[in-house]
Amino acid sequence: MASTTPSTRSTTLNRTTNETTISLALNLDGGPLPSSPEENITNGTSTKHATQATTTQTIAISTGIGFLDHMLHALAKHAHWSLALTTHGDLHIDDHHTAEDTCIALGQAFKAALRTTSGLARFGYAYCPLDEALSRAVVDLSNRPYSVVELGLKREKIGDLSCEMIPHCLQSFAQGAGVTLHVDCLRGENDHHRAESAFKAVAVALRMACARVAGREGEVPSTKGVLF
Repeated sequence: MASTTPSTRSTTLNRTTNETTISLALNLDGGPLPSSPEENITNGTSTKHATQATTTQTIAISTGIGFLDHMLHALAKHAHWSLALTTHGDLHIDDHHTAEDTCIALGQAFKAALRTTSGLARFGYAYCPLDEALSRAVVDLSNRPYSVVELGLKREKIGDLSCEMIPHCLQSFAQGAGVTLHVDCLRGENDHHRAESAFKAVAVALRMACARVAGREGEVPSTKGVLF
C-alpha cells in the first residue's frame, strides 16, 4: 500500500507477501523523506554500507543482498532521490523473490510519487561509464510498462546477487513504474562495472525524464492527451 504526500513528489509504501516484507520511503526530488515505519532506516542510521546522508539526500537501503543494495544506492544517488528501503525476504530459498519484489515495490513507489507526467520532459536518456564499461539507458514515462535490458553479464553471481537477476531487477522496476525502459551495456570487461554503469545510466535517464519543463506546466507530453 502506497501513501503519497500531495505537496511533494514523495511517497511511502509497504508491501507484504508470503515471500517478502518491504517498507520504503521515497522523495524523487531529494531532500526530506516522508515518515517511514522503519525509523532506523529513514533516519539514516542503518549500519549497512548502502547508507549516505548529505544536505540534499538521505539514502539508506537494506535488502539482505549486498550487491542489490549497492545498485539501488547508485540508482538513488544519481537520480537525485532520497530513499529509505528495507526488505526482509526468503533468502533461505534464494535471491529471486527478494530482488524481484524489492524492484517491483520501488517501481510502484516511483509511480505513486510522480503522480503525473504533466509538465515533465517525459523522455530521458543517458550514457554512463564506469572505467572500461559504458552503458546506455533510454526512458519513457509512458504508462506502458515494457523493458529491453541487455547487459552481457557472464558471471553466475556478483556477491550474493545472481547475474540473471540484475536485468530482471530493471525489468521489475519498469513493470512497477509503468515506464518503457531500454538499457544496453555497450562495452566492458568487468561484470561489476557493466552492471553498475547500467544502473547509473538508468538513474540519470530517469532524472532527465522526470524534470519539470518551464513554460509547459499542466501540459501532457503526448499526442493522446493522457499518459498517467
